[in-house]
Amino acid sequence: MNELSLLKPSQIGTLRESSLHATLKQWYKEPGDKLEEPFENYIIDIVRDDLLIEIQTKNFSSIKKKLENLIPHNRVLLVYPIIKDKWIISQNLLDFNRIRKRLSPKHCSFVDIFEELIRIPYLISNSNLIIEVLLVQIEEIRINDGRGSWRRNGWSIYDKKLVGILGKKEFCNPKDFLMLIPTSLETPFTNSDLAYSLKKPIRLARKMSYCLRKMELIGIIGKKGKEFLFDLLI
Repeated sequence: MNELSLLKPSQIGTLRESSLHATLKQWYKEPGDKLEEPFENYIIDIVRDDLLIEIQTKNFSSIKKKLENLIPHNRVLLVYPIIKDKWIISQNLLDFNRIRKRLSPKHCSFVDIFEELIRIPYLISNSNLIIEVLLVQIEEIRINDGRGSWRRNGWSIYDKKLVGILGKKEFCNPKDFLMLIPTSLETPFTNSDLAYSLKKPIRLARKMSYCLRKMELIGIIGKKGKEFLFDLLI
């Protein structure tokens, strides 16, 4: 799939808004939608009839309470972009001239949604919550202001810009997350088996199995050595 094939023509090359969140909000907007609409003591990104659309580009901890309060009585579509490819652009603080551009060695996939789901696994079973995950490419603009993380040697993240949308998956109920289990994984399985099948670190496999247990999709049936042994419940 072409990296820009899912972008609306009016958005390609005209994404002047300087944040990933603002760009995605415009991409999702349809005629008749209300943007930044007050609703039950909150500001909702997009209100479309009886559907509330929230675009979350940060971690789920910051939206957890909002979801807890909204989904008991409202339909909510939570949109979350996962970054497959990220180009890091370093710019000079004084004149914003580009110093360098490089591709980050980190490349995520849809299964990385469990990095965030671990914060809200108990909400997934609510039928009012739909999660839509986008696989995106972005440019991350950094400036040398000396105020950033020590991991970035003091460089601050100034902006994140959308480059392309590679695909999307919608999760309407807990069972939908089973599509992220590789077909190569034999059951029953351990976290090590899951990590090997996913080709991901075991820490992500542990988060995934934890979430799937909370969703009552898998259960512990015993042990294999020192590891828990899981099997599907459905």
